[in-house]
Order: sequence, then structure tokens, then C-alpha cells
Amino acid sequence: MKTKSLFLSLLVAGALASCSSTKTVLPYFTDISTIKEGTLPVDNYLPEIQPDDELYIAVTSANPEATAIYNLPTANPYTRDLFGTTITPTRQTYVVSSEGNIDFPELGKLHVAGMNVEQLQADLTARISKDVEDPIVVVELVNFQVNVAGEVNSPGPIKVNRNRFSILDALSAAGDMTPYGERSNVLLIRETNGKKEYVHLDMNSSEVLSSPYYYLQQNDYIYVEPNKVRQANSKYNQDNAFKLSVTSTIVSAASVIASLVIALTVK
Repeated sequence: MKTKSLFLSLLVAGALASCSSTKTVLPYFTDISTIKEGTLPVDNYLPEIQPDDELYIAVTSANPEATAIYNLPTANPYTRDLFGTTITPTRQTYVVSSEGNIDFPELGKLHVAGMNVEQLQADLTARISKDVEDPIVVVELVNFQVNVAGEVNSPGPIKVNRNRFSILDALSAAGDMTPYGERSNVLLIRETNGKKEYVHLDMNSSEVLSSPYYYLQQNDYIYVEPNKVRQANSKYNQDNAFKLSVTSTIVSAASVIASLVIALTVK
């Protein structure tokens, strides 16, 4: 009797240990969750312009005619369709070449790769100021997009409309992680200088906030790995589906054989 009780105790303990090993810590930044207040380092990061990036650049001043030569021509300005609705013209953009250059009106070929939008804006302002008084230059990165996949509520591409976009922003835009997302092992893939690099981020740790990967670059790919519970459920469902398929096949075959036997017996 004692042996049986000991066996049951060990069995329960093993089951509890198994459950605890597959448990996912749901909160972010558990290392500071009990600290009432504090400070964290701030990084004034801006994404660098890269080859194949698309840039919107507009130049104006108190004298628009003076800066008109520094803007790309706008096709079909403010035309109307068949129903009389005004059609706003598509903004003309620059695509950065594989060498990292753009062809800018009046200024010619400019090397922009490696700059951020604020640096390019300052550079263009300084160049144009030689001929135009107090020019206003606007630079926007048009094709800033990241992708979030895996255990999030709304996976897919995310169009970014600002220069500073963090991994927390991306997870929020994707509807946050599901309860099955492994927060301690979030994969980020990034292309840098023609090579793909990857890093695993622990979202349970506040060290992510000071990581060089906290702020995202265009075309970053984020994958939230399913935890052990999700993987076990998936395997269980697949196994059950396979067993059901095999059982259905056996039943169908038995039914056919039975029909043949009955048919032969009647004859």
C-alpha cells in the first residue's frame, strides 16, 4: 500500500514538474515589474537610408518659384475624373540606387545611403541655401515596412508612418502576442549590407529596451515562436487527425469487403 502511495506521489510530482516546465511567462519585462519607478537609457535612433529605399523629398520657401527647380515634376496636377471628383496627384518619389545614390534636380547625383532622413534634410538644406533664402526641405522614408509573424493576434506586414518604430510598436500593431507566444525567444531577422543577420530577444527582460535591435529598420522580420503548450497541442491534433484518417480508411475498406462477401453469399 505504501509503495502504491509513493508511486502516485511521484507521478503527481512528475506531472506538476512537466506543467511548470512548459509554462510561459506572460508579462513583459518581469525583471522590473516589481520596481515602482526608475529610468532607462534613451536612444535617438533613426533608421538609415538603404539601397532600394523610396524617398519623398519636397522643397519650398517663401518664394515658391525659386525652389520649384528642386522638385520633381508632378504628373497631371489636380485633374478631375468623369464624375467631377478632384484627383490628388501622386507624390513623386526617389528610389535609392544599388550604389546608394539618387538623382536630384539641379544638384545631380547625391550619395544618400547611410544617412538618416534628418541628416539628408540638413544636407539638402545647406546645399540649396547657397541659392535660395531659407529653404524648407521635407524628407520622408516612404517604404518603411516591417513584418510580424507567428504567435501574434494579427500577423502580417505593418506599414510604418514615422521614423522611430520599436519592436514594442510592432507587437502592438500586430495585436500583441497570443498567450501561446514564447516571450523569452522572439526572433528578429534584419538585412544589413547585403547580409541577413538574426538575433533572439527576451521580451521578459528590460535589457531589450537598450538593445540595438529595439528600434526597427525597414523590412525587419519578427517571428514569435509558439511555446511548448502550442507545439504539443499541434502535435496532438495532427496525431488525432492521422488516426482518424487511418480509422476511416479501415472502416471504408471493411465496409467494401463486407459488401462483397454478402454479394457472393447471396449468389
